[in-house]
Amino acid sequence: MAEALVLEEKNKLALRDIDLPDTLGAGDVRIAIDTVGVCGSDVHYYTHGKIGPFVVKEPMVLGHEAAGTVTEVGPEVTHLKVGDRVCMEPGIPDMRSKASKLGVYNVDPAVRFWATPPVHGCLTPSVVHPAAFTYRLPDNVSFAEGAMAEPFAIGMQAALRAKIKPGDIALVTGCGPIGIMVALAALAGGCAKVFIADLVDEKLGVAAQYDGIEPVNVTRENPAEVVREATGGWGADVVFECAGAAKSVQTALEAVAPAGCVVWVGMPVDPVPFDLVLAQSKEIRMETVFRYANIYDRAIALIASGKVDLKPLVSQTFAFKDSIAAFDRAVEARPTDVKIQIRLGQD
Repeated sequence: MAEALVLEEKNKLALRDIDLPDTLGAGDVRIAIDTVGVCGSDVHYYTHGKIGPFVVKEPMVLGHEAAGTVTEVGPEVTHLKVGDRVCMEPGIPDMRSKASKLGVYNVDPAVRFWATPPVHGCLTPSVVHPAAFTYRLPDNVSFAEGAMAEPFAIGMQAALRAKIKPGDIALVTGCGPIGIMVALAALAGGCAKVFIADLVDEKLGVAAQYDGIEPVNVTRENPAEVVREATGGWGADVVFECAGAAKSVQTALEAVAPAGCVVWVGMPVDPVPFDLVLAQSKEIRMETVFRYANIYDRAIALIASGKVDLKPLVSQTFAFKDSIAAFDRAVEARPTDVKIQIRLGQD
């Protein structure tokens, strides 16, 4: 039995003991969890009890953005040792699958992802995890930053899919946590400037603190027109659609330059209309993003380099005993909040 933050059912959380897998395999490590980020998907399971086909049918431990310290290693583990500070990639594919062999294990139908029904998450003091998906943190990367490697990896995946060229101008639609992560990854990937569009000034203000990111409030300005004006009428070389809303999907198609690229990152709740003729007339390239693959080490290296500073994005940190309050704060969706984290470690 282990204490954990358990989603009992829709709208009901409990901090209680629960039976969790604890067997250490030959290629596994045991990790004392220090910090866990609260993700939008965790909140959605809390408030809705499901995401698409993934339905919470029995109690489930939440949390998948985590960092901690190795406390035990399996006999076949050679690249990690007790005492190493680490973060963990939460999705474990079937390494025998065709997707894994092709290097696209993020789309493996058999992947087991923390806090995705029926798989338990990591909001508990200790977890066992495959060493192959556990990454040592450089000394200058904090646990809080390590726990944000997971959402930043999505931004990195988007930037790689875009095939950014040095000096590109980009537009990000949606200034939530993922939108900001994508904007930072795009800058690190070579973009000269990234415009970011949203409805809420407070969210845009968080993004605007970074050099190279220019906010656009869609209630006052048309992002497509702003980008065209800034590029001599040409448009954005790359557009990252991170809002998942019908209007922003259309904005992406209007804002992208001829022969440019649109990367679809946001996931609409319902199907949205799509202006295919507009996309064809520009002969744009389109890419999609679902999680990430073979990207964690790159994300950690960028964080450690100082080229990407994620520390300002931690809005509030709660103690483990206050985990339910942390989730209720996340449900509030305060406009200035980017990342809520829960601290299990001891100073």
